[in-house]
Amino acid sequence: MFIATLAGCRNKTAGGSEQITDTNAGISEDAETVTEQDTQNQETGDPETASEESARAVSETDGTVSGTVQMEGNIMKITAGDTAFTVTLADNSSVDALKELLAEGSLTIDMSDYGNMEKVGSIGTSLPRNDEQITTGAGDVILYQGSSLVIYYDTNSWNFTRIGKIEGVTKEELLDAFGSGSVTVTFTLE
Repeated sequence: MFIATLAGCRNKTAGGSEQITDTNAGISEDAETVTEQDTQNQETGDPETASEESARAVSETDGTVSGTVQMEGNIMKITAGDTAFTVTLADNSSVDALKELLAEGSLTIDMSDYGNMEKVGSIGTSLPRNDEQITTGAGDVILYQGSSLVIYYDTNSWNFTRIGKIEGVTKEELLDAFGSGSVTVTFTLE
């Protein structure tokens, strides 16, 4: 299951670069379009697209647009001791490669504390990178240099590849689960 919050719409320009446009206008129209597309997809017998689009919700809060798209198979579980967290995965080639790795079985990583802001550990192989400038927050799961997974419990700004996010978790909850030193963490595909 994949959940994404949209603050804008990415469009490819003729030159191949991405342009992000504000989608705050026309929220009602977007919701109606989703409903129309869902109906058309159901009529044409495309159940996968119909179910994805019917899961989308468009709403406005404090002047921002958020949409939720849920797709089966985009959830990862992170377990440390008796505590488990659910990670909503991003949509990129790094996540696809990680999912292939996790399809073979759980991945257990010894993770250590770094900079009083994260737990980091080597995955034992390299995954494709999709680095972008990111400012992390509590619950962000990041691929660092293609070969390490990082779980953030505080902020940092750097070029990383986004793997996913533990939604609604606080720094304190993460520190309670992972402790202040090294910890063994298991990653599994849901």
